[in-house]
Amino acid sequence: MSNTNDEALVDNKNVFNDRSFLYFLIARLGAVFAMQIQAIVVAWQLYDLTHQAMALAYAGLSQFLPMVLLLMPAGDLLDRFPRKLILLFSWILQCICSGGLLFIALSPHPSVVAIYVTLIIFGCSRAFSAPSLQSLLPQIVSRERLPQAVVVNSSIMKIAVISGPLLGGLLYIYGASCAYAVCFIGTLIAIVAMSRVRMAQASPEILAPTEISKGSRSWQRFIAGLHYIWNRPIILGAISLDLFAVLLGDVVALLPIYANSILSAGPLGLGALRASSAVGALVVGVFLSAHPLKKHVGITMYLAVVIFGLGNLMFSLSGYFWLSLVALTIAGGADMVSVYVRSTLIQLATPDDMRGRVNAVNMLFLGSSNQLGEFRAGSVAAWVGAENAGVLGAFTTLFVVLAWVKLFPSLLKEDSFDAIEAK
Repeated sequence: MSNTNDEALVDNKNVFNDRSFLYFLIARLGAVFAMQIQAIVVAWQLYDLTHQAMALAYAGLSQFLPMVLLLMPAGDLLDRFPRKLILLFSWILQCICSGGLLFIALSPHPSVVAIYVTLIIFGCSRAFSAPSLQSLLPQIVSRERLPQAVVVNSSIMKIAVISGPLLGGLLYIYGASCAYAVCFIGTLIAIVAMSRVRMAQASPEILAPTEISKGSRSWQRFIAGLHYIWNRPIILGAISLDLFAVLLGDVVALLPIYANSILSAGPLGLGALRASSAVGALVVGVFLSAHPLKKHVGITMYLAVVIFGLGNLMFSLSGYFWLSLVALTIAGGADMVSVYVRSTLIQLATPDDMRGRVNAVNMLFLGSSNQLGEFRAGSVAAWVGAENAGVLGAFTTLFVVLAWVKLFPSLLKEDSFDAIEAK
């Protein structure tokens, strides 16, 4: 009898037995493939058209600003209406954006302004789709399966993050229009797959406000979400650590400059550089899915961010293509550990009625670290050069870790996921 119970328990924790989760993975793969291809093609196209570092900075800024402006309505809507429907509508808008970029690329003289306008619309859709995706996972799988689902989800996504840039660089050789057409198809696949996902804890079929909408206004509910985050050091520390470490130290925005002017690698080399960090993340993710962290999760996350900074420092100082690939692979593996710990901590520590707003703030921070980080890296590179910008950013990341150890000592002392409760 005990053997039967043990087998049932193992089956309950095996996330691959969940068909809805598998559809969710397919949907995310399609969406991330499209996003990664589009990111690298837009970056190379803009740099090819302008040969200016600030063009890359503005590309990040045009996607970041809509996320800031739409944070409050996005978080509030996600806690009031079915998140699956909001995600589907946002992906439809992203599909339209891919079609818009395709139309621009097919024109005899592609307009840089038109590309920025499309990226702004794309940023609007991301303001809703990104927190929707983060909020959906706990409604698709059980709490027992959640830690495994987080790392499997992150690991599988790295396949798209690895293949997407390489495919984007290859497709760009045949023209930007070819790449944007693939983006359109990838997003369409995501929409179809997501429509097959069934929610375990909330019905996605009924478009009706929940109890949270009664007796309060949108801004009051949003402030309540911020107040909740502020009073949970685990959530605030995890979110803000990623924000400032990546915002001030990431080198992704500098890759087109390195590939074009420093390493002479071309668009395919740019794709390899973008993919190398995902290779490291995938390897680490596969390891974590088989050997999940059981102890010292807090200190592990801090150490991972330190290694992330050192990897970026190695890349910034490297003048060799192969060494640059190694450095970005190390940084990507470290970032995977940080993402795994941070995502699991946030999901386990957040009650469902707060999850939309908490994940909206989380995605704002992620958007800040990525899109605003691109603006920071591009503008600093325009001022002091790409190599100096990379070195300065890497040392800033290490400083952030030291500061956060002092500011959030309770996060450093977090020992296991099992002890975390949503309050």
